[in-house]
Amino acid sequence: MAAIYDFTVKDRKGNEVNLGEYAGKVLLVVNTATGCGFTPHYEPLEAMYKDLRDKEFEILDFPCNQFAGQAPGTEDEIHEFCTLKFGTEFPQFAKIDVNGENADPLFAWLATEKPFEGFGKGIKNFSLDKFADMNNKKFGDKAYIKWNFTKFLIGRDGQVIARFEPTVDMEEVRKAVENIL
Repeated sequence: MAAIYDFTVKDRKGNEVNLGEYAGKVLLVVNTATGCGFTPHYEPLEAMYKDLRDKEFEILDFPCNQFAGQAPGTEDEIHEFCTLKFGTEFPQFAKIDVNGENADPLFAWLATEKPFEGFGKGIKNFSLDKFADMNNKKFGDKAYIKWNFTKFLIGRDGQVIARFEPTVDMEEVRKAVENIL
């Protein structure tokens, strides 16, 4: 059975990082964007990181520009935005694709382990669902992630425990993380 530790990714400087470096930790893996309506999620993510990182918790941030071009900058520009506006200190990796033929294998695996089950109820969620479907048609059966700020909770054994769409309240995400810790 595969585990997150079987994957290698690139940090924001282009260096390879074996995710085995995070073995034994609880992880929250997030695809992000700096110009998205969900960009304010950086604030509760950073608060959670500051409060829980001493308990062997890490947030792994993967910027992605595949959703309406909402992460157009370079890795350095994105990092500067996040650190200046939100004070982020958690690891930020190279910008990646999470869908399509060039989808990073990590995100293809994550989404296969915990497939999309919907954005939830309500008019805003229904609207996002329709917009995401239009955006993701070009990826066909490789539309693994539906929108920015999809989060995957990984247990200490490297297995995917839960998937949180961007519409899930951040308090619910935090409670799930705390329950695992």
